[in-house]
Amino acid sequence: MPSYRELLNQAKSQITEIDATEAETRLGQATFLDVRELDEYEQGMIPGSVFIPRGHLESQVENKITDRETPVVVYCAGGMRSAFAAKTLQDLGYHDVVSLAGGFGRWKDQGRPWITPAVLTPEQRNRYHRHLLLPEIGDSGQQKLLASKVLLLGAGGLGSPAALYLAAAGVGTLGIVDMDVVDASNLQRQILHNMERVGERKVDSAKKTLTAINPDVNVVTYDVRFGADNILDIIEGYDVVVDGTDNFPTRYLLNDASLLKHIPVVHGSIFRFEGQVTVFDPYNGPCYRCLLPEPPPPELAPSCAEAGVLGVLPGIIGSIQALEAIKILLDLGDPLRGRLLAYDALEQSFRTFKVRRDPSCPACGEGAEIVIAEYDDQCLPHAVLKDGSFVSH
Repeated sequence: MPSYRELLNQAKSQITEIDATEAETRLGQATFLDVRELDEYEQGMIPGSVFIPRGHLESQVENKITDRETPVVVYCAGGMRSAFAAKTLQDLGYHDVVSLAGGFGRWKDQGRPWITPAVLTPEQRNRYHRHLLLPEIGDSGQQKLLASKVLLLGAGGLGSPAALYLAAAGVGTLGIVDMDVVDASNLQRQILHNMERVGERKVDSAKKTLTAINPDVNVVTYDVRFGADNILDIIEGYDVVVDGTDNFPTRYLLNDASLLKHIPVVHGSIFRFEGQVTVFDPYNGPCYRCLLPEPPPPELAPSCAEAGVLGVLPGIIGSIQALEAIKILLDLGDPLRGRLLAYDALEQSFRTFKVRRDPSCPACGEGAEIVIAEYDDQCLPHAVLKDGSFVSH
């Protein structure tokens, strides 16, 4: 039976080792793979490294390093576990694998670049465990979510499910804009609120619900009119805006501000038994004015208060909005840029329509000049608005 030393020597004879000087020249070109244990990794790492503990290497590496042709530099604390790991990677079909002689200890002692990684707490690892199992998210993706900021316009029918799922997913900062109060008629669809909070400010009710779901989330409330005088200040610093408004003045105003600030908007709308979702990513696709250059006449665009809405419908559309926001934050899949997703609850059908950017669009077209201004007089009558602000669905 061979000894540990004999097995180590055998592994080293079948792999290539490089010293720290040569390894440093490969930063930014090769994938650095850290195979230490979590407690070691938390003390410091080589910047940009992929972390897979040695005991999980065989089961996880194919999901985290998908290209077997990519150069890989494997390291551990002293160069022994990395030798075995390099041999394993070769056996799995990785063609360009080397082990860092002396490991992270020698790298650090020589004053080469290293950082202390941001790590999830044990409680967070338990809470987000199902995310961590997804190679497309993992630790780095979850940490990115925790560092992200999403602004929700409205704590109503669309904002409620979107906020709930974004909070549950661990989006670190959620801003909520709404100057309305909770009414009993809201509770048929606005699931952030309950009977005990009738008469409360919606933003206060929303904050109570969201912080109870996830204490990791910082909920920033804006109990103000969302208008031309404050829109640029409110949306500043947010990564994505989830639009849950139900009137054209606010939608056009948000469109213009998002173009100026280059902030993607996940747009949602509902009407009776139908809903729509799309993503307006400034200058990477169409904007709201490309989709709807002119507001329709008031008689063709009644509000939900006038026409009604199925209570379950905003839950479906708002959940899709939350999903699209997460896809944008994590650069996952194919967000609905240039596509309008239309849902019919009675037919139980989804249809997707292409939306093209308009070269002559007055907002995002070539040479367009954006002026932040109110649009109340150009869109819906005052009866649909409350003190000039938007009304949550």
